[in-house]
Amino acid sequence: MSGNPRLSQAHLLGIRPLNASDIELIFSTAEQFKEVLNRPIKKVPSLRDITVVNLFFENSTRTRISFELAEKRLSADVINFSASASSVNKGETLIDTVNNILSMKVDMVVMRHPAPGAADLLARKVRATIINAGDGTHEHPTQALLDAFSMRERLGDLRGRKVAIIGDILHSRVALSNILCLQLLGAQVRVCGPPTLIPKWIGALGAEVSYDVRETLRWADVANVLRIQMERQDLRYFPSLREYAMYFGINKPMLDELDRPILIMHPGPINRGVELTSDVVDSGHSIILDQVENGVAIRMAVLYLLAPRDRMNPS
Repeated sequence: MSGNPRLSQAHLLGIRPLNASDIELIFSTAEQFKEVLNRPIKKVPSLRDITVVNLFFENSTRTRISFELAEKRLSADVINFSASASSVNKGETLIDTVNNILSMKVDMVVMRHPAPGAADLLARKVRATIINAGDGTHEHPTQALLDAFSMRERLGDLRGRKVAIIGDILHSRVALSNILCLQLLGAQVRVCGPPTLIPKWIGALGAEVSYDVRETLRWADVANVLRIQMERQDLRYFPSLREYAMYFGINKPMLDELDRPILIMHPGPINRGVELTSDVVDSGHSIILDQVENGVAIRMAVLYLLAPRDRMNPS
């Protein structure tokens, strides 16, 4: 990497603190790292001598592996922390846990936590760079960045493009981050799902609201479909998964009826047969595997742009 690019923020706590220039810088840096990932030797020394801890207080497969791979591709020293095997289960506070880790000379913390605002709290209390890998039902900024990056790869400039976010908006940290990111890039955003799964405040963000999936698919250039998060639902928001699939699930005949092709996305994991049928997931409309690949490049870019400069390898 040439030059000394920096984001306007010292941490990545969410999309809201970023500006359009920050997003463009992340995308241009990710493009360079994606080229690295397609080389025979998929590694650069950019974060050699930087130590990163992945601090996950919730179960995660895709995000944790994507961050860990990004860190290792940048030659960082990586520590993986599992809350289930830690002193957190013995009553230790989040701040004490992190401070104990930082006393081991850790430079950056990638954290997923079930409490909204946990990453913000950490950024105010500890001396390390914090990257939010998802905080409760609040934000998931790197997912939004990789989603928008994947859309732009296929569609070019997103200004004026129509993006539908379909599914469990109420319990999704992906939805809020996507809405904020896409609006910064000039896209039109619509949310769609059962009335019980669309929060009342969503209109205040400037997103359209619809309860009709077929009409929304006719409107959209992209449909980013969210998982039904049963583990976060302590109330019954719809009668059954079968009924949800009947009224809000997307199948291949629905896409075949459209007068133009649209892109289908999903942040994973997918409930096949609920929000998407297998023939949609595996169709030419789907760019779900592109999202997975781009996730590593985007997270490499974020780590590189936020890493402490005085500790970085100059090459």
